[in-house]
Amino acid sequence: QMQLVESGGGLVQPGDSLRLSCAASGHTFSSYAMGWFRQAPGKEREFVGAISRSGFRTNYATSVKDRFTISRDNAKNTVYLQMNSLKPEDTAVYYCAADTNDRVSSSLGRFEYWGQGTQVTVSL
Repeated sequence: QMQLVESGGGLVQPGDSLRLSCAASGHTFSSYAMGWFRQAPGKEREFVGAISRSGFRTNYATSVKDRFTISRDNAKNTVYLQMNSLKPEDTAVYYCAADTNDRVSSSLGRFEYWGQGTQVTVSL
């Protein structure tokens, strides 16, 4: 069983930056592609971005492209989500997830393991 623990969430103002981290344990981290998803109150969970096992391939939702960046450090078993120019509509619980296949899928169903999430609130 793979465990994923997100951290780094908080309350920020519009235009601020925040970096989320997701620490993995239990399995060989470099064997998994990783993804970030988010869920706002009353809305379905949605894709934010994904990164391949090596980190060479990424995929982003249109709403965050050019503002958010996914990276990973396989030596530290950690994936990151750098979020810049945050907007109130970015407010959500952010989840990381692991995919045993090396793809940068946007589909929730392709990810086998999920963290518990970290809250990000963007407000004045």
